[in-house]
Amino acid sequence: MSLVTMRDVYKKFGEVFALRGVNFDVEENEVVGLIGDNGAGKSTLIKILSGVHRPTGGELRIRGERVNLRRYSVREAHRYGIEPVFQEQALADKQSLWRNLFLGREITGPLGFLKSKEMIRETDSLMSGLLKFTGGGMAPQTHAMTLSGGERQGLAIGRAMYFEAELIILDEPTRALSVKEIGKVLRFVKELKENGKSCVYISHTISHVYAISDRFVILDRGEIVGEYRRDDVTEEELNERLSRAFRLEESPE
Repeated sequence: MSLVTMRDVYKKFGEVFALRGVNFDVEENEVVGLIGDNGAGKSTLIKILSGVHRPTGGELRIRGERVNLRRYSVREAHRYGIEPVFQEQALADKQSLWRNLFLGREITGPLGFLKSKEMIRETDSLMSGLLKFTGGGMAPQTHAMTLSGGERQGLAIGRAMYFEAELIILDEPTRALSVKEIGKVLRFVKELKENGKSCVYISHTISHVYAISDRFVILDRGEIVGEYRRDDVTEEELNERLSRAFRLEESPE
């Protein structure tokens, strides 16, 4: 059974179709590389999946259960274990790491008081375990503004892992990062898979997508124009097929 199944999904903004009858699946413990140029519909697709946008038409099933799209929201997506990390998502720079980790989902006691010590302890465990934030005197009380780009992405991924996400969506997570920081983000994605989780990974950089994905889905002008398993194509072949798909879309009838 697929973790996520989207069938015949349309999304219209005014008179413009952002998605045109898209069929998209994510299996359990699978990394799917979602590839496409600007305006291809990638962000629209994942915002529907994560409850930010409501589709104009179509069907969404999570673990085989049909979702009521009229009621589907970000909160509902969290309940199903779907956690997006959008490229525009920012941390509260002047807040500590532990406050960022639990932002909006704070641990509280019976009277609503924050359990700060417990949240600090949980953040410390996450930092020393999954995130491996062990150098430079970094601690749960460290302000988020001190993090590098790769560490910021790591904290967002760690947050999703802590709240037991089954599917983590990463939108251009390596954008504007150094080579060293890119390596950190790709390592986080590999660790997600090692922990039995699934991931939708969006990027314009094919070498990054190819390094960590099990399957590639090519989206162009709101339609899926190609789908390949990593075992069936080399990185060079994937680049060629991507270029060919876009050329065909641009060709006059």
